[in-house]
Amino acid sequence: MNPIIVNVSVGGKNIRLETGRMAKLAGGSATVWADGTVVLATAVSAKSMKPGIDFIPLTVDYQERAYAAGKIPGGFFKREGKPSEREVLNSRLIDRPIRPLLPEGYFYETQLVASVISIDKGGVADVMAVIAASTALYLSDVPFHSPIGAVRLALVDGNYIVNPTLEEQTKSQIDLVVAGTRDAIMMVEGQASEVSEDVFLKGIALAHEAILPIIEAQEKLRALAGREKRPIPANPIPMDTVAAIRERFGSELDQAMVLSGKQERQDAVDKIFSQVREVFLSGDVAPTPAQEKDLSNAIHEVERLTLREIVLEKKIRADGRGLTDIRPITIEVGLLPRTHGSALFTRGETQSLSVATLGTSDDEQRIDALEGEYTKRFMLHYNFPPFSVGEAKPMRGPGRREIGHGNLAERALRPVVPTKEAFPYSIRLVSDILESNGSSSMATVCGGTLAMMDAGVPIKAPVAGVAMGLIKEGDRVAILSDILGVEDHLGDMDFKVTGTLQGITAVQMDIKISGITLALMKEALEQARQGRLHILAKMNETLSATRDVMSPFAPRILTLKIKQDKIREVIGPGGKVIRGITEKTGAKIEIDDSGLIQIASVDESAAQRAVEMINQIVEEVEVGRIYLGKVKTIADYGAFVELFPGTTGLCHISQLADHRVEKVLDVVSEGDMILVKALEVDRQGKIRLSRKEAVSEVGDGREVRSGGGQ
Repeated sequence: MNPIIVNVSVGGKNIRLETGRMAKLAGGSATVWADGTVVLATAVSAKSMKPGIDFIPLTVDYQERAYAAGKIPGGFFKREGKPSEREVLNSRLIDRPIRPLLPEGYFYETQLVASVISIDKGGVADVMAVIAASTALYLSDVPFHSPIGAVRLALVDGNYIVNPTLEEQTKSQIDLVVAGTRDAIMMVEGQASEVSEDVFLKGIALAHEAILPIIEAQEKLRALAGREKRPIPANPIPMDTVAAIRERFGSELDQAMVLSGKQERQDAVDKIFSQVREVFLSGDVAPTPAQEKDLSNAIHEVERLTLREIVLEKKIRADGRGLTDIRPITIEVGLLPRTHGSALFTRGETQSLSVATLGTSDDEQRIDALEGEYTKRFMLHYNFPPFSVGEAKPMRGPGRREIGHGNLAERALRPVVPTKEAFPYSIRLVSDILESNGSSSMATVCGGTLAMMDAGVPIKAPVAGVAMGLIKEGDRVAILSDILGVEDHLGDMDFKVTGTLQGITAVQMDIKISGITLALMKEALEQARQGRLHILAKMNETLSATRDVMSPFAPRILTLKIKQDKIREVIGPGGKVIRGITEKTGAKIEIDDSGLIQIASVDESAAQRAVEMINQIVEEVEVGRIYLGKVKTIADYGAFVELFPGTTGLCHISQLADHRVEKVLDVVSEGDMILVKALEVDRQGKIRLSRKEAVSEVGDGREVRSGGGQ
């Protein structure tokens, strides 16, 4: 076995591309090594096309093997189960830049599988999987002629870092994954801490430069081990039929395509295409399936060309808007009475019901990743029911699209979520899409911001988002703000940008053509900024600041810090003490190893009672302070006085009165409440008290503390 290897340096790190060692029966296979991270990718494409398919049937699966990190999976079965959210997101990360580069009409079932089989703390498994998948497909016989490279980019202390480590990522202002071909950017995905458009563009340009050596390495490997490519399928669209349809029905379509309502527009277009079918499939002989398919392809192409010509020539949109116009926005907040925070955000025919729920640290999501376990206290879940687009379909769990859109919105809002120290709550946002006609993930960002503000979450700044589109035919270009579903479907780009007044917090760009230049991206980012500012202004009109008062149904969390050596006293033997406090107050109490205590209760007075009870347990004696304590025990040499629960000191017989005392019982008895002054706490923690000094001083107006013995 003689593997073929090509090495390349990216960001000062060596990456090894290899083929010929593993998975040799696949149509194409490649293994990418980056220090201790190894990703194996395979590409297999069917030899024949299934009848009736009119789309590119590409399936991409990214999978992480537990053994890659020296782990055994948890659970009863001890094997990997359904894909995790991270695996789903990384599958999408591979799919999005590759799919547009497969040729039109390539309807062969194709599967890419990227498996992480070894992993270290490098934090590059996802971008290595993109490179491995591209290499495997490029080496195969699939007519994929433009390999892609991918890198992660960080910005630490003003310096850009290509493929940063996990530690560097935690310090970075941006977390960006960029994928592209030799000539153009295909995909951008990431989040940022309110960075400017210029900083963002500079990073993308640097990332594209870093991609080029990766592409050259794939080209070298293909020259050594690539298979002969299949011929590119003939264009499945009958252009003569397209021309005939446009000649006869073009003017009617032009009018129908700019009707403002989605359903009205679709009904008018469907009516025209029904007439097209009557005209072009009429006759005494029933049309063959091939003829029906050809006409369907022609109709779709007519719709695509009509929309694009209207935009490019007339500078108007599918709903009659101008290129930069944002759809009408209406907002309601606080409309659900028993939730912690809610917002109904409607933009045109897209509507998100966003709801914020606050919880304690027990509600944090615990994640067992290959790199190690961690928790999330901020979660966003996006739901897309079929009724939102007027369809009747079975309700299932979240699919890849829902997980991807939810992750984008979560990334957009994460930079403005307060720290745990400033706001000790877990936060869950749910966005239920009730209507959808494009940009529902951006509606989720806007609605999620407002729901958190309504819940009293002190976010750093409001965040809004807008989806940008592109229509490009040769040198003619139109960039569209706040795109509709049909403009996404028939256009060339879906570029989502979110941010505050200060800068960008997240981006996601997908391209359906061979790429986009930095000049076009710069123009799109500026247009997106203007749209974002418009939307933020509308949000500000409804809710200009986070509410000062939280919902009465939200938990109140009070925090206090105790010494670590007092933790045992608060918990008590077998948890007896803390259970007792919980039973008496109904509050939920959590203590961490540092001594930080969080007390949560919907009833704020109950939480305050729990705080008082804990303070009594952990309270320490202050030398010089006067206490009102209870005599617990009498001895020949003095009285033991309880200052507060669990804390007792000795008042020696000589300190009971300002005269000689023969017997302790002559002055005090068990159960008496007496004033004592704390004289000393020695190294062993023993407390020395004085009644005579307390009695002589109390008349001076000094503070008297009532001890827990009352």
